[in-house]
Amino acid sequence: MSLNCGIIGLASSGKTTIFNCLSKAKAQTSKYAFSSNKSNIGIIKVPDDRLILIDNLIHSAKIVHATIEIIDIPGLSKSSNTGEGIGNKFLSDIRNTDALIHVLRCFENESVPHIEGSIDPVRDKEIVDFELQIKDLESIYKKLVKLEKLTKIGDKDAKKAYEILLVYKEHLESMKPARTVPLDETSRKYASDLFLLTDKPVLYVCNVNDDAAVIENNYVKKVKEAVKAEDTEVIVIAGVLESDIAELESEDDRNMFLKEIGLEEPAINKLIRSAYKLLNLRTFFTAGPKEVKAWTIKAGMTAPEAARTIHSDIERGFIRAEVMKFNDFITLGSEQACKEAGKFYIEGKNYIVEDGDILHFRFNV
Repeated sequence: MSLNCGIIGLASSGKTTIFNCLSKAKAQTSKYAFSSNKSNIGIIKVPDDRLILIDNLIHSAKIVHATIEIIDIPGLSKSSNTGEGIGNKFLSDIRNTDALIHVLRCFENESVPHIEGSIDPVRDKEIVDFELQIKDLESIYKKLVKLEKLTKIGDKDAKKAYEILLVYKEHLESMKPARTVPLDETSRKYASDLFLLTDKPVLYVCNVNDDAAVIENNYVKKVKEAVKAEDTEVIVIAGVLESDIAELESEDDRNMFLKEIGLEEPAINKLIRSAYKLLNLRTFFTAGPKEVKAWTIKAGMTAPEAARTIHSDIERGFIRAEVMKFNDFITLGSEQACKEAGKFYIEGKNYIVEDGDILHFRFNV
């Protein structure tokens, strides 16, 4: 599925370092806002040990992980919302993402001066939030003008939309993001065509020094306090340390390095899984002699919709889905054992695929 997360933050926050760890890319880092003329794009594998456990029983020729797209958007700064050309371009890049990873600088390094002159991640968050809120208000103001003209000629739907956008306007003018506006899903649809920047789900990454990779520093504590009212997640990552881990080619070397610093796995893996969750994605598996593969779907998809991610013909000719639950398959050890235990299910077109389902689709075209 073509869903993606945008990495945002002020210049010198370490966004591109985090991006490089995620995507194994070599994008150039910089302490200057808009130092690049384009965003970096990478495809990353979603770590999932369930693939290994399935393959241990199936012994397929290969394992194929689920993937998501990550976009590293060059560092923002104050007044990005009013900037001509490149500033507006990157705000547009944010608009085209499905969710946001907001990187906050929680480390000190004299060789990397902060664009604002001091380290204060809560202030940095507020600067970026403000830039996005102002851009959203511009979009709302423009639509209100159009709707007002329609209401004057008696358009009832325009009147309803106008009233709802006034709620958004007041909410944003109070420096609150659109994602927390007190409206139900039906009302929110009146603003869906605006693709508001602050309506996107967000998680925060605190980029710390190596010595704060395990025990959080005061900067991280301040961020957690500042966002505790938000329905979000805060992940702590030592960007430079994660870069060192990513450079190690041997898994044994990586595990030894992680053990020495007190981590069970690279923090970047947790970030990838959290980004996957943030996008409201789920995974189902197909398993056979050629491959064990993870497929990405949106939560709530039916069996035919899930089948479409493999091929549109399967959805078109869908007959049924043969379903095994991951835990049942691993516990019982085989498809035949699942059948004998009554854990092999035949599902129709209305079946909602669950995370971890092992599926085989029957179809005819």
